[in-house]
Amino acid sequence: MFRQSASPEDQQSAGDQQPPRRRDDAASRPGGRSGGRRTVVGTAMAAALLPALFATSACGGPADASTGGAELTVMTWAPSGTGSTDRPGMTALAEAIGRDINSKGGLGGHKVRVLTCNEHNEAPGAAKCAQQAVDAKAIAVVGSYSQFGESFMTTLERAGIPYLGGYGLSGAEFTSPLSYPVAGGMPSLIAGSGRQLVDAGCRSVSLVRPDTPAGDSLLGYLANALKPAGVKLVDVKAPEKSSNYTEVARKAIGKDESGNCVTVALGTEPTGNLLDSYRRLGSRNTRLASVIGSVQQSVVDSTGGDSGPLSGAYVAGWYPPESSGVWDALRSVVRGSTADGRTIDVADSGVQTTWVAYEVLRQVGERLTAAGRPLNAKALTAVLDSGDPIDTAGLTPPLAWGATNMLASAESPRLVNTWVTYQQASSGRLTLQQPGFVDVRWVLTGGRKP
Repeated sequence: MFRQSASPEDQQSAGDQQPPRRRDDAASRPGGRSGGRRTVVGTAMAAALLPALFATSACGGPADASTGGAELTVMTWAPSGTGSTDRPGMTALAEAIGRDINSKGGLGGHKVRVLTCNEHNEAPGAAKCAQQAVDAKAIAVVGSYSQFGESFMTTLERAGIPYLGGYGLSGAEFTSPLSYPVAGGMPSLIAGSGRQLVDAGCRSVSLVRPDTPAGDSLLGYLANALKPAGVKLVDVKAPEKSSNYTEVARKAIGKDESGNCVTVALGTEPTGNLLDSYRRLGSRNTRLASVIGSVQQSVVDSTGGDSGPLSGAYVAGWYPPESSGVWDALRSVVRGSTADGRTIDVADSGVQTTWVAYEVLRQVGERLTAAGRPLNAKALTAVLDSGDPIDTAGLTPPLAWGATNMLASAESPRLVNTWVTYQQASSGRLTLQQPGFVDVRWVLTGGRKP
């Protein structure tokens, strides 16, 4: 569908490459107000649909068809080589998707040039990547990761470039009229984690989070999730990079008694280091939880699997676990990728978000092509703003960014996907704790428990 990724010369110019459900938590419809207990479950039909969608080009050409028309440029950025929140799999997957799309005829007959950029987990790096997207006349920034939305969104806004499927780490991603998040970001994850722990009977929850503005913003959402049950919240700030989190773990554990719980939102590498400290302290009674992005299958594996500290831990996620058939098409593209030796972990939440974002872009592109309209930033934005839902075949509930889909929140109106999955580390694998998606919209708006 999309063209092969940019050549090494192009890439250099683009940046530094390189237990049962609770009835009170589910709403009746995605994007609707809280109501009765209903879930959205990806079926076998949905799992089979996405591979078929990706196996067919937007213009219906054969897999080896050459593309015609003007070349389209998109960009994906993420940090790499920082030692803290690295997400190199996101840019590697973007390039693989580009090659796969272009090998099947491009998008609407257009070859797509996928540029990638390393934003180095720094505000100047994020701003630099955004400017490079503008200079390259990108029609969209897709499936990217940065906590510095205030440093890049204004640049994209001035150029009219939509930001599709960001990871959801900054306030700007949930307020900018040109931001189209495909997941609920950290707010929905931390709200979901809070509700999981309420259901588990926790009386006190310690939140281990980075000592950053992005970390500060998590407190209110977790407080909203815990307050209706009268659960105490303990704020535990932690450095983004450290090889020894002993004091952080000790504060989080507290008295290590029944009813004490800890949820971690740090990123995969820091979380792994924290769990080493947690294990050394020998906690026996404190229940452990986390969110996807801080814990994923690779973290469960590296910390000892079913014999490690994450055994039985609760994890809130955006999507079905990696073992689900809805990810078969992603696995197929990754297997067929030549990513210059780089590993693409299909269980990584950033990789999954990139996949969902490119699927949305593909569907929007097909709609424009069918209507005989041009594929450019303005046209993409118009379709996304229309409110017509986009079916992601079970990866998420249907997505829409129309006015009626917006969250009733001054802080995060663009957070339209308020659904999460409840997972648990069981027998060394992350599996669904309960089927389907759970809506935490009421938590995010500070409303009453339904």
